[in-house]
Amino acid sequence: MTDQYSSARDTAVTVIGLGPMGSALAHTLLGKGRSLTVWNRTPGKADGLVAEGAHRAATVADAVAASPVTIVCLNDYATMYQVFESAGALSGHALVNLNSGTPAEARTAAVWAAERDLDYLDGAIMVPPALIGYDGSALLYSGARDVLDRHREILADLGDPRHLGADPGLAVLFNTALLGMMYATINGFLHAAALTDSAGVPAAEFAEIALGWFMPVVLDPASLAEQAPNLDKGVYPGDQGTMQMNLNALEHIARTSVEQGVHPAHPQLMKQLAEQAIAQGHGTENYFALFEILKNPGAETPLRAMRPNIRSGS
Repeated sequence: MTDQYSSARDTAVTVIGLGPMGSALAHTLLGKGRSLTVWNRTPGKADGLVAEGAHRAATVADAVAASPVTIVCLNDYATMYQVFESAGALSGHALVNLNSGTPAEARTAAVWAAERDLDYLDGAIMVPPALIGYDGSALLYSGARDVLDRHREILADLGDPRHLGADPGLAVLFNTALLGMMYATINGFLHAAALTDSAGVPAAEFAEIALGWFMPVVLDPASLAEQAPNLDKGVYPGDQGTMQMNLNALEHIARTSVEQGVHPAHPQLMKQLAEQAIAQGHGTENYFALFEILKNPGAETPLRAMRPNIRSGS
């Protein structure tokens, strides 16, 4: 796509969607000296930004036309299509879509943009609104690398722009994977705190041990990073502990949860996955062999064996 913008317009950027995150993006861009145009379905949400110097576009088409690049921060892909339905021809501009959704939705959106002759990047914001614009705040992007390179200076105002690859679905895939890890970690802490709470131990007392010693030593990120090459190679030496040994521990966690009246579903699921790994021949390998089960859930053990038994704790 030829460059149809003068150097005077290189600082121009449009933000569509002024929820908490979109507003944070817009305020940051204004603070960086960008010429900002904004549009929101509820026009009043732009009042504060307009007072600070932003231009309020009357329509989506006007908003996109005002800048070489438009950053979209709406609820989801369906909302984006709805908002742009009446925009008409937008050829020759770039859209950077920071909605949330699935990889398939991102790939469909890239096709939708290409049909309208729009450059397109799909992205994911990995920090809360308060950290937008700070060094080290990561924003993930996927799609055509040249689109990111062309608008890198503007996107860098928001945080560290990391390009993951040409597949438009990679940014939301990474986002989902990282959020899944976050929720699993939080759920693990909450379940553990609930176990000790069942004996009258304050969460603050438990946290001092769990977060002050156990997690930094046992779940050190560096030690997990050391295992990553083995995941790629499918090598899981069991000389320091086998899946069968870990199953014993998981059985104790599940039984204790039942005994203490704490919700047992979380440890029971982990136990069932370990049982499936053993049933598929990983019993003498280490716990990281569970990666093979998570990658290939199709080779499941019979449904009856996978169904939790709340009464027995199995």
